[in-house]
Amino acid sequence: MSAIDVKLNVFEGPLDLLLHLIEKNKVNIYDIPIVTITEQYLEYINNMEEEDLDVMSEFLVMAAHLIRIKSKMLLPKEEKEEEEEEDPRDELVRRLLEYKMYKYAASELKDMELDGARTFYKSPTIPSEVKNYHEEIDPYDMISEMDINLEKLNEIFKSVMRKQVDKVDPIRSKFKNIEKEEISLEAKMIEIREQVRGLEGINFRTLLEMQASRMNIIVTFLAILELMKVSAIAIRQEELFGDIVIDSLDTI
Repeated sequence: MSAIDVKLNVFEGPLDLLLHLIEKNKVNIYDIPIVTITEQYLEYINNMEEEDLDVMSEFLVMAAHLIRIKSKMLLPKEEKEEEEEEDPRDELVRRLLEYKMYKYAASELKDMELDGARTFYKSPTIPSEVKNYHEEIDPYDMISEMDINLEKLNEIFKSVMRKQVDKVDPIRSKFKNIEKEEISLEAKMIEIREQVRGLEGINFRTLLEMQASRMNIIVTFLAILELMKVSAIAIRQEELFGDIVIDSLDTI
């Protein structure tokens, strides 16, 4: 009987020890050399400390089971029973495979726990002035309170744009422009603020129709939306289906 080189009391149970012996001897788990494994197993438990009776009893029960399997395999078999009788090692193999599966799952969970322990999460550090910021006036709320919506403004904008198309000269429209007209959104916003400041109101449709080109109309429409957003102007509709009027909110 060959000696086994194992540290004592390092196995979680008898099945853990058996798996170690199978791997150490490099044998097939489905064809365990029961004589060799049993001898090495008995050598191990002979060197165990006998202080922990609960642990010791588990290993002794397995030792008795291995000896029983060993004895059954050494007994001569009758010829008629060779094909019908189950291999005495089958139950042990099933238990070992099941234990090996759970041991692998436990190892994977342990690795996940270790990986999680090395993960750190940054606590929120958003400045209070940013976290508690709220827009003073929501353009959509402002419009809905006046029973006017962006869809109405958009309808007027499209209507004015269609009129611009109708006014196109079929001959002169084919002429090429020598210089491209540069229109600044910021400049248009300043222009509109100057136009409505001090007035009781200016008609939205009229303001669009006053523009000289399609590009001016588009920039004017965008400038009005931006001015509404920064609460520089407000819009009102005094009656249902009436004209939309732009009022200045600038303080003089």
